[in-house]
Amino acid sequence: MVFYGDVCVLGLGRAGGSAASLLAGLLAEGRVSSLTVYGGLTSKESDETRRLEELGARVILGTEDVEGCYDLAVASPGIPPASAFFRAAATRSNEIIGEPELAWRESPERWIAVTGTNGKTTTTTLVGALLQAGGRSVKLVGNIGNSVSAEVSGREPGSWFAAELSSFQLEETRLLHPRAACLLNITPDHVDWHGSMEAYAAAKERVFANMGGDDLAVVSREDSWCRAIIGRLKARGVRTCVLDVHGEPDAPCAAFVRDGMLIVRLDGVERELLRVDELPIHGEHNVQNALAASALVLDVGVSPEDVRAGLASFAPLEHRIEPCGELGGVRFVNDSKATNTDSVEKALTAFPAGRILVLLGGHDKGTDLTSMAAAIARICKAAVCFGEAGPRIAQAVRDAVAAGEGSVEILDAPHMAEALQVAFAAAEPGDAVLLSPACSSFDEFDNYVQRGRVFKQLVADLIERSRA
Repeated sequence: MVFYGDVCVLGLGRAGGSAASLLAGLLAEGRVSSLTVYGGLTSKESDETRRLEELGARVILGTEDVEGCYDLAVASPGIPPASAFFRAAATRSNEIIGEPELAWRESPERWIAVTGTNGKTTTTTLVGALLQAGGRSVKLVGNIGNSVSAEVSGREPGSWFAAELSSFQLEETRLLHPRAACLLNITPDHVDWHGSMEAYAAAKERVFANMGGDDLAVVSREDSWCRAIIGRLKARGVRTCVLDVHGEPDAPCAAFVRDGMLIVRLDGVERELLRVDELPIHGEHNVQNALAASALVLDVGVSPEDVRAGLASFAPLEHRIEPCGELGGVRFVNDSKATNTDSVEKALTAFPAGRILVLLGGHDKGTDLTSMAAAIARICKAAVCFGEAGPRIAQAVRDAVAAGEGSVEILDAPHMAEALQVAFAAAEPGDAVLLSPACSSFDEFDNYVQRGRVFKQLVADLIERSRA
């Protein structure tokens, strides 16, 4: 049992509230001497703050001025380490950690962790489904489901945590030690939050910081950042499974495709799983996700037979290349979760070349569009550009066409609703209208979930009108 002493928590969102509740339960056990919760600048009194006060916490609202001295500070993942709020707590605390780190210290057994720029949610969900197919009890936690801290007190004996962990959450880990973990990819994202691409990649790599030869690190070798990490893991003696959907790694532990078959090799022993065309989720990125999840669960004891059954029955997730209707032979697909260019490039691999009308736009994050624009020019039938970022995306695609990358029709619309109408008018039977925006949603929607659900409703309305 760890004694934490005087503790403060920063933030009263989902993660901060869960951490505060967990720590409040330790007040009665004497493992926490005092608990102070700083809600932040915009925080106000609520049922949650009153509940925490009833549990014995001191709740301070409307400020980021941290006072006093603490043995431990727990920061919500949305608070950047460079912020004045974080720095104030760090200077007044012996140690500052994130919410998943606190949960791990309280319940460290049977963790499988998943990180990467893209594919985390699908892979984590697959891990959960495959563990369940193998008869294991599992909770999906972290960026998916509940905060890990919220599941600690009621955790069943012998159950697993499948934890989707972002770079924000990993930044402040110290002792976190999953039994198995994977890193799917590292592409530019959240650089403004971390300060540099190097710092962002280093945060992702922290998922493996305490792993060794008895664990399993599954890492893609398909980008330079991950390849460098594979080298460092092997140098440390960490058991590393090399992940590649385009080639067969020469390694005792590997996950790859051979002659259309998904194969996982662990310590030299190969397990054939499903054929790529048998997977109910499509696209090269989903092949990678399926291989990663399979390697993770096979290594913790799920049988190949159960993995095959779990893969074969897995359904696409909402907002991730999610089929959402068909009209006149034209398919509609919701990929609202694609908020960066790498996600869009991966999504395009799920459809036949020349038959995709992709809807692109939203809040402009200012990311480089060159690679995505070239892929769109080569693969797509049309690019319908909308919203705040629409003009810049349209110009990037025009530049790609002018550079000889391919030929694609470039169409414009003010908002997503009009973009759908424009795309459908240009589509023919056998085409796919794909919402894969490459942008965040904040110019028009609260988040990608709202954007995706509005898109699905627009599609449903379009189909209903056709029947009138």
